[in-house]
Order: sequence, then C-alpha cells, then structure tokens
Amino acid sequence: MVKTSNAIKIIDKMTSSDPELEAMVAETSINAEVAQLIYEARTKAGLTQKQLAELVGTKQPVIARLEDGDYEGHSLSILQEIAQALNQRVVIHLTPLEHEQSA
Repeated sequence: MVKTSNAIKIIDKMTSSDPELEAMVAETSINAEVAQLIYEARTKAGLTQKQLAELVGTKQPVIARLEDGDYEGHSLSILQEIAQALNQRVVIHLTPLEHEQSA
C-alpha cells in the first residue's frame, strides 16, 4: 500500500466508513470555506471588519464571527448583505457527489 501525506486523502480514508463523521467533516469544511470567502472579499475591498460591519448595518464582532472557520451560524441573508455591501453577489451550486469523488 502506498503511503500518502495528503491530508485530504487521509481524512477521506478515515471518514469514508463513518457517515456521521463524514457529514461533520463536510459541514466543517463548508463553514471554513464560507469564512474564508468573507475574509478574502473584505480584505480585497480594503475594508476592516468594522468598516464592513458599518456597511452591512451590524457590529464588528458579528463580522469577526462570520470570518471564524469554526462558526456554524452563517445565514444566506447575512451573506447576501455582505455581498451587496462589497458589490458582489452570492452564487450557490449543487454538485453531484460523483464529481467530487472523481476529482
């Protein structure tokens, strides 16, 4: 058997036999991805968390939580508000699992 140091392949192998663990890893991955998208969009726009919060009509700690990869409370409405404040739009895609597994 060939050893790998690829973390994604190791996690996939560890979770593939446990559907509950696999779902938890998938959700955590999505949360981290959303947090990273918000952070990158904000910094690309040259805004601080406080400035973005003011544009969206919220407080800086809310933006900080949204940019935290462990945060699980992302809502479509706040994502749309952030996108609008940054002159962007939210796009959601549903992708068949077969495409993920063969990639």
